[in-house]
Amino acid sequence: MNPSQHTPVRLPWLPLWQLVLARLREFCREPAAIFWVYVFPILTMLTLGIAFRNKPVEQITVLVQEGPQAQALLAALTNDAEGRFRAKIVDDETARRQLRIGKSDLVISAPSSEEPAYHYYFDPTKPGGVLARNAADDVLQRAAGRKDLVVTHVHEVSEPGGRYIDFLVPGLLGVGIMGGGLWGVGFAIVDMRIRKLLKRFLATPMRRSHFLAAVMISRLLFTIPEIVFLLVCARWFFGVVNHGSYLAVGLVILMGTIEFAGIGLLVASRAKTLETVSGLMNLVMLPMWMASGIFFSYERFPEEVQSVIRYLPLTPLIDALRAIMLEGATLASLWLPLLIITIYGMASFVLALRWFRWN
Repeated sequence: MNPSQHTPVRLPWLPLWQLVLARLREFCREPAAIFWVYVFPILTMLTLGIAFRNKPVEQITVLVQEGPQAQALLAALTNDAEGRFRAKIVDDETARRQLRIGKSDLVISAPSSEEPAYHYYFDPTKPGGVLARNAADDVLQRAAGRKDLVVTHVHEVSEPGGRYIDFLVPGLLGVGIMGGGLWGVGFAIVDMRIRKLLKRFLATPMRRSHFLAAVMISRLLFTIPEIVFLLVCARWFFGVVNHGSYLAVGLVILMGTIEFAGIGLLVASRAKTLETVSGLMNLVMLPMWMASGIFFSYERFPEEVQSVIRYLPLTPLIDALRAIMLEGATLASLWLPLLIITIYGMASFVLALRWFRWN
């Protein structure tokens, strides 16, 4: 009999497949990991979506100081056709105190009944105070006989795309990708290094490229259901609509996953303890958590700061997702953020593979 008949067939991809299965089994055996990857983003979306849901404009709290015209002012405000004001008459000391501690948006006084003059007291640093002054002045001027020179028509528009939850979902997708790449790749590798598992893997018939590829593939397999689950729940609970192409969203998510997996690999390339890698990851993630536009637009920062924020790894990812989902943008129009994502992904992998330490 030919001895070659007993030689087992060697499949070059078999070690890679077994490593991917090992990563999947390890993940499924960790209930805490499942919670943070799949449940926590949904709870965050539900909490913020309910807290910042669209609702009728709150009434404006106005305090009218005691005086000869106080009753007339109170009647004009309470008879507003739109019912925008919650007004009452108080003494001067109470009015100033309530305004100072933020329990009133506006204080109005009319010292004399002979001269029709109104005095408005409000905090100009608070948008609510400015809006209250403008709304109250409009009502009082109309009550005094002012006529509008131009007829206006009001058309109320309320469609998916302009709500806070529509703004929030792409940010949650981005932060999920960032957290998965850094913690799912970097933290896992350092943990295996501490437990001497990397040395054991090297003792097996496994290529080093197989190990790193298995970590990447498993991370991608974890990300796909996480993203799909979040999008489905956003559509089901809040009616969030994707105005662009799902293929474009999928491609951006794939590029973002590769980008942050590379950054996670780079962070873990030399770290020897969990404390070290945790500190490094928090150092990398904290600026992006605060400034990359996850929960609010980074355009609130000064222009000089925005020029730096735009080039953080997470910012172009969230910008691209929002442009596709909210504006229906095409991939061709997003060449700059996609280029930044690609550069971060390639540079982090090149540096990580150069500096990576197995022992």
